[in-house]
Amino acid sequence: MRALRGKMPTKVLVPLLGEAVEEVTLITWLKAEGDPVEEFEALLEVETDKVVTEIPSPDEGVLLKILENEEGKVLSVGTLLAWVGEAGAEIPLGDEKPRTLPDEKPAPVKESSEPTTKSLPPNAAPKRDSALGFISPVVAKIAAEKNIDLHQVTGTGRGGRITKDDLLAYLDSPQKVAITDSENFIPMTPVRRAIAEHMVRSRRTSPHVTTVMEVDFSAVVAHRKANKEAFAKDGVKLTFTPYFVAATTTALKAFPVANASWSEEGIILHKDINIGMATSLGDEGLIVPVIKNAEKMSLLGLAEKVNDLAERARANKLKPDEVRDGTFTITNHGVSGSLFAMPIINQPQTAILGVGAIQKRVVVVTDDSGADMIAIRPMVYLTLTFDHRILDGAIADYFLTEVVEELEEW
Repeated sequence: MRALRGKMPTKVLVPLLGEAVEEVTLITWLKAEGDPVEEFEALLEVETDKVVTEIPSPDEGVLLKILENEEGKVLSVGTLLAWVGEAGAEIPLGDEKPRTLPDEKPAPVKESSEPTTKSLPPNAAPKRDSALGFISPVVAKIAAEKNIDLHQVTGTGRGGRITKDDLLAYLDSPQKVAITDSENFIPMTPVRRAIAEHMVRSRRTSPHVTTVMEVDFSAVVAHRKANKEAFAKDGVKLTFTPYFVAATTTALKAFPVANASWSEEGIILHKDINIGMATSLGDEGLIVPVIKNAEKMSLLGLAEKVNDLAERARANKLKPDEVRDGTFTITNHGVSGSLFAMPIINQPQTAILGVGAIQKRVVVVTDDSGADMIAIRPMVYLTLTFDHRILDGAIADYFLTEVVEELEEW
């Protein structure tokens, strides 16, 4: 570590982690006061409504003072979290307490003759429970005040810890309705709540229309069989998903109005093609990592990107930038055996493509001489749900036909 020559301490602030992200939830500090830190070294973990991410140190030196240390606390963008600087350096006067950006007005303080500092009740002290693990003072205090049995609360914090938000969600949830011995209750997690709000808002925002076509997947199946070993030599697993992304990208270039967003002033056509791919996280919900500039990638590049994003999504290692700015979404519900579905548009996008399961079916095909014959082919239903404010039925059908032709002529 190079020597620091009397540098002023540097603020650690909650950064802007996305266009629509205004606040984060503090999960845990990775460093303690007095620890040496390098520039860009991770200091703490926070959670948005989409991902868990790390906030790095803005400078090298020592973590002088942590100002926000309450696990589960919701913090606004710009909140002062800590100070980093030379060991022994003094924190500027007036900046030793947490505060937010200058343009944020603090809540008014009511005058009172009573002391403003209250001690925690005895049962609110930090403690450990063999079943619950570490219980923070604020969690213990709320549980004591509200008479909450913490064994009935599902923790969403690091290692399953119960956070303040978990308790608030528990209090706000329908669990207040009597639950019998034959029923169980699952508290709402931040991720599940965000998904629910987004889905309901999407249905209210745009008129959803769905069109369905089927594709003969024989050409893609044959191509993958002939090339998967070559891809494997490059360290890339070739799945069917890159084919759908590639075909969709070609169709979006042919029909750019499908790569658009609605505004009251007009339709916004996006120059970049950023394909979101819905990825299941099991019981924790789903997330939509985005393949940026898909139009510039080969099949190999797409396969590599698909594998990387999917793997890190399931490991909760995505960066905030990797789950935003999508212009079109693909959801492969067929992986769980579903034949076709009517997916909900990922606002503010124009459309979403649903991919069904590959199923061998008896179909009528035409040979080179023009004669019809019965054959068994791997078939897939494709559904396109679109915003009827932007796309008319005919254009939507032309777009989906382009996707089908790209896949059948691979």
